[in-house]
Amino acid sequence: MEQILLTQSAGALFGFLGVLLGAFGAHALKDKFTGDQARAFETGVRYQLLHAVVLLVLSFNLSFTSPLEGYIGKAFVLGTFLFSFSIYGLVFSELRGRKWRFLGPVTPLGGLLLLVGWALLGYSFVAHLF
Repeated sequence: MEQILLTQSAGALFGFLGVLLGAFGAHALKDKFTGDQARAFETGVRYQLLHAVVLLVLSFNLSFTSPLEGYIGKAFVLGTFLFSFSIYGLVFSELRGRKWRFLGPVTPLGGLLLLVGWALLGYSFVAHLF
């Protein structure tokens, strides 16, 4: 039950923040971003919103009674957070003139966790075939 609530809460929060940050980036910051910054920011928002929906779908379709399902949910939650929010941190810090370079390696780590989540989800489907 805790894992379902975590997954639903994270999905709802990521969805809310994705819309908020997307609107903020498209309206309040569009004149401040360089082309590369705008593309990076949009990538963070896109991945965040996509995985918010994935988390909500998973929370209503998985029972989270097996460790595998728990790992899937946690990989998507942590991966989304690390991937998207490290991009936001890089873009915003660069706008302020002091790019937080330590976040550079965090983005691919988040992407790796997203890949792990997808791979585990695929494995959970295939494992039921045999």
